[in-house]
Amino acid sequence: MRVLFIGDVFGKPGRRAFAGKLPALRSSEGPFDFVVINCENAAAGFGMTKSLMEELFAAGADVMTSGNHIWDKKEFVQVLDEEQRVLRPVNYPAGTPGRGFGLFTKNGLTLGVVNVQGRAFMPPIDCPFMATENALNELGATAVLVDFHAEATAEKVAMARYFDGKVSALVGTHTHIQTADNAVLSGGTAFITDVGMTGSHSGVIGMKYSSVIPKFLLGIPCRFEVEESMPRIQGVVIDIDDETGRALDIRRVNMSAD
Repeated sequence: MRVLFIGDVFGKPGRRAFAGKLPALRSSEGPFDFVVINCENAAAGFGMTKSLMEELFAAGADVMTSGNHIWDKKEFVQVLDEEQRVLRPVNYPAGTPGRGFGLFTKNGLTLGVVNVQGRAFMPPIDCPFMATENALNELGATAVLVDFHAEATAEKVAMARYFDGKVSALVGTHTHIQTADNAVLSGGTAFITDVGMTGSHSGVIGMKYSSVIPKFLLGIPCRFEVEESMPRIQGVVIDIDDETGRALDIRRVNMSAD
């Protein structure tokens, strides 16, 4: 099984990069059995809408994960209960709209996907370790991909070590900066601290420099604006053994979308 995971699709530049470069990736790195994307920043950098969800599915996404920004567009919250292919972090408390994991079947292959959020420097929600453990028990899948949406590198590495051999891949999202530590761990789990961001790479993690810098200089609220120049598509390609669920390889994707 070959899975393409695309990191944090950010605003219109990210959506265009994903749609425009997916055919080239299919040609150079594919064919892909599943295409999974993190969509929480698809709507101008904050949240998601139903129309943009449909746009991204039409562009080639099979499953979408998210994170803390999935709640930014209130009208989308009810969609989380309606669309099983869009996940929110599993460790939000019971009763939260949506679902945090699912089984997805395509062309005779089945992939379990778990979306979970960290707690270091993030909102204080339920334990990501225990929530992921419970999700895995319910899934009962051989091949499982975990999107760990978290800030701290140490928390991401700890999760990867804890679940090494229990999941096929654990990939980090949220920081928007692609790391160079992609590896298959000793137990057979593919890991990368952060897959990076699909969107503009000339501003400040997707936003225009001029709209962000006053916050750092003056400490006052600012209205951020999405940067559009120098778009890139970033993510990882993961090869998984169909019989054992062990990862065979994880390769970074970092391609100009101009």
